[in-house]
Amino acid sequence: MKKEGLFRRSIALIAGLFIMAFGVALSVKANLGTSPISCVPYVYSLGFPITIGTASIVMNVILILLQMVVLRKNYQPIQLLQFPVAFFFGLFIDFAMFVLSGVQPANYLWQWTLCLLSCVIIAFGVFLEVKAKVTYLAGEGLSLAISKTFQKEFGKVKVGLDSTLVAIGIVSSFVFLHNLQGIREGTVAAALLVGTIAKFYGKHLTYIDNLLARKATTETRSTPSVITDQPDRLIINIAREYGSGGHEIGEIVARKLGISFYDTKLIELSAAASGFTPEYVKEHEQKLANSLLFDLYEQNYAYINEEMPPLDTLFMVQSKVIRDISQKESCVIVGRCADFVLKSHPNCFNVFIHANKEYRTHRIIHEYGIDAALSEKEMEKTDRERLNYCRHYTHRTWGQSGNYHLTLDNSLFGPEQSAMMIIEALQKRIINKD
Repeated sequence: MKKEGLFRRSIALIAGLFIMAFGVALSVKANLGTSPISCVPYVYSLGFPITIGTASIVMNVILILLQMVVLRKNYQPIQLLQFPVAFFFGLFIDFAMFVLSGVQPANYLWQWTLCLLSCVIIAFGVFLEVKAKVTYLAGEGLSLAISKTFQKEFGKVKVGLDSTLVAIGIVSSFVFLHNLQGIREGTVAAALLVGTIAKFYGKHLTYIDNLLARKATTETRSTPSVITDQPDRLIINIAREYGSGGHEIGEIVARKLGISFYDTKLIELSAAASGFTPEYVKEHEQKLANSLLFDLYEQNYAYINEEMPPLDTLFMVQSKVIRDISQKESCVIVGRCADFVLKSHPNCFNVFIHANKEYRTHRIIHEYGIDAALSEKEMEKTDRERLNYCRHYTHRTWGQSGNYHLTLDNSLFGPEQSAMMIIEALQKRIINKD
């Protein structure tokens, strides 16, 4: 069975390389610039009497040798498979260039059509290569080697390597060709789209795992496991605007009900469960500066199987911590998208706390110690980060009333009365449920 699985994965790898090669050839024919990893071989194939496939083999061999230098004794012998992979990939590119030799787009629209089609095809090849889980392409292998050796995020390293290759392509183009070739708007399109499309394939073509005799995972970051909790467990989730007093209200509710309170304590628990430092968790939890930019950054992880963005890891670990807490005791949990994480919990009561700008500004200045000149900017920034974080990981709109059992304007009532209103509403809900 294992041999059969290895055979299938090897076929998937070869098919992925073959498909990617045709995608590269289409991008060359589009003449709008090739992908970052292909721009250097393309430039050198124009400047020297070698094919783009041969130039690709040479470049990939150099990248593999760099992996050995970076990893040294930690280099895994299995990764020597990258050498034949690089060789066959180069041959496939030259074959694809021969097959498509008659393709000549007549206008700019057709050029873009070929460019976008190349992105779709390359992405499917990447998807198959990653699902094969036999080895990496040389570029991803070097990015992973640098990431592990120097403890850097893979996504940032890959962006850096792609940028370096583009820079080498630009310099080489001017030195050897005396003008810019191979790097154009299509290069940017490939950098932004290929990983994103590969992620789309990974999300929707899950049957490929079964075809490759590998067990598909049943839990994803956005689908928490179903809670099989005891009926007497009561969880109160409090989402809140920055400076609205949600933390204080949660403490009061927990104290009056005689149950546990979780806010900053979740930082320590998440750090212990994830291996991240408490400082890292505090700095990155519940924050996403720009959802679109993060999506573009995150798509780099579509090129490998064993790594995921640290924020995704943190969200998954923190979600498990929250689910574990909910199965052990009644409690109040502040933030962390707990209302979504525990959406299958039978006894959750979800609250959103907001307040007017004057109330929040006063609290931010006098209780959080934020300079008055920066208070409004900090308030807007934090709310935007929480909204982006919630939208990215739950596909919900943070603060939308329909997602909560109760929303409260704390500037009208104050923490003590708001807490009592939450308890009263909770008691009525319990009575109505019974």
